[in-house]
Amino acid sequence: MASIQQNIKSFQDELGTEVCLVAVSKTKPESDLLEAYNAGQRVFGENKIQEMTQKQESLPKDIKWHMIGHVQTNKVKYMASYVDLVHAVHKLKLLKELNKRAKEHDRVIDCLLQIKIAEEDTKYGMSKDQAIELLESDTYKNMANVNVKGLMGMATFTDDEAQINREFKFLKALYDELKPVHSFDILSMGMSGDYQIALKHGTNMVRVGSSIFGERNYN
Repeated sequence: MASIQQNIKSFQDELGTEVCLVAVSKTKPESDLLEAYNAGQRVFGENKIQEMTQKQESLPKDIKWHMIGHVQTNKVKYMASYVDLVHAVHKLKLLKELNKRAKEHDRVIDCLLQIKIAEEDTKYGMSKDQAIELLESDTYKNMANVNVKGLMGMATFTDDEAQINREFKFLKALYDELKPVHSFDILSMGMSGDYQIALKHGTNMVRVGSSIFGERNYN
């Protein structure tokens, strides 16, 4: 098994400077994050706000923290002072709360709209029409403390590469359609199992956990 440092290095070599690597560190101890940090990794993704906040308080301050999981509106206040990017905005209500809490800290929180591209019912996300409606709403246009920077999507968990290709192709087409109108610059798609397919479809941000840190321990 390669070390965390070696894994980070190989991803840096593969992705270059064009694609942002989000090291998904959920459930991992701080020592693992520090090993990745010492290899030059600065962007880490967590899916629980409480765990992310604990790590943020004790780890180096130049780390950029990405919230990649489903966000409950009542937990937003705990990360509003430091979170760098929220990947999974799936409704206007969450955006309103992010805007409100960011304003309290006199900052702007960058966000991605989560688009439902998978066929699984367990995955969150909005449809193309819902995303366009949100972006064109006066409510969003009047928010000064959030900035939607692009789109995020999770493909179906399947061995059917043709299906994954279809889902990523759809998301990239939507991104290209909205990018010039809304000044998008982030397309977050691709995880440990499918990031190479996502790269073919033009992703510029991948979320990789087990291929860096090894399998997760949920005990």
